[in-house]
Amino acid sequence: MPGPHDLFARYTFAHPERAAAELRAVLPAHVVSSVDWSSLHREPGSVVDPELRETESDLLFSARLHQGGSLLLYVLLEHQSSVDRWMALRMLRYVVRQVERWRQEHPDSPLLPLIIPLVMYHGEDGTWSAPRRVEDLFDLPAGEESRERWRALVPRFEYLLDDLTAEREEALSARAGPPLVQLAWRILRYSRSGELAWRLTDWTALFAQVHAGPEGPEHLLVIIRYIIWVGGKRAHEAAQRVLHSVLDAQAAEVLMRSYGEELIEQGRQQGLARGREEGREEGLTRGRAEYILRTLSARGVPLDDMARQRILTCTDVATLDRWFDRSLNATSLSDVLDDLTQ
Repeated sequence: MPGPHDLFARYTFAHPERAAAELRAVLPAHVVSSVDWSSLHREPGSVVDPELRETESDLLFSARLHQGGSLLLYVLLEHQSSVDRWMALRMLRYVVRQVERWRQEHPDSPLLPLIIPLVMYHGEDGTWSAPRRVEDLFDLPAGEESRERWRALVPRFEYLLDDLTAEREEALSARAGPPLVQLAWRILRYSRSGELAWRLTDWTALFAQVHAGPEGPEHLLVIIRYIIWVGGKRAHEAAQRVLHSVLDAQAAEVLMRSYGEELIEQGRQQGLARGREEGREEGLTRGRAEYILRTLSARGVPLDDMARQRILTCTDVATLDRWFDRSLNATSLSDVLDDLTQ
């Protein structure tokens, strides 16, 4: 089941404008200059294996090229605490699944679409060290000249990597992107380290820029919610200090209590105390429902009491995830709830 890292990363990078900032920061220069970024569009669906959805999620985007044609940009958001040696093989499998889906939808096309795979990683197990090429996973005969001949006979595939764990603060500051993305890069970079709490105050200006944007209050709520969820007591206290610098005291206190913080923390503590997952799952599902309601509210979508209760009382994680994905671009309630059953 998706956790806090997944929800925060998807909220941030599911929007094409914010995804473009990530892609432009990592893709080769010749690709960046060839893409018509105004055409970037998120495609539906996921090919991640169900048993891995706690540690990763994926996003698929399509875009036109200036010289004609199009390409698909496949982004895997990796949230594992340890490096996976077999990531190249998994990424190959995911790309093949995307190609197979595309062929079903375009049976008359004689050619396959160009798919560029990208892994975004942030973990507590150090920088990424796993092979990025599938051919490096094969046991080839010894000898450099011999290995090259054998290498030509195995699948050739390589994924791009954005290892946030390896990025220094100066490098992240040099990246171009909306304030929400710039702050998300930093928070994801340090969310698994003990440095998050003391670095938060250094980003006060970014917090203020996020809040000043058109959807600033909603974005700020999502950020604080994630910090509370993963950062511990010291990060919680540091976030409070930052908010009191950006907002008036009353607004800061209201925000710190938002997003079902108490329910989620209570659920997590119950799960730890009892050695069971029931408390945590209750808190997480409630948190998902709160995400949906806050997102719809920020987008100006009206909600009646019946719809609000339907969302809040839903306990099916898959349904809540679908509703959350739809809420990111919803203009009416029917965009989210129609044709879905609980």
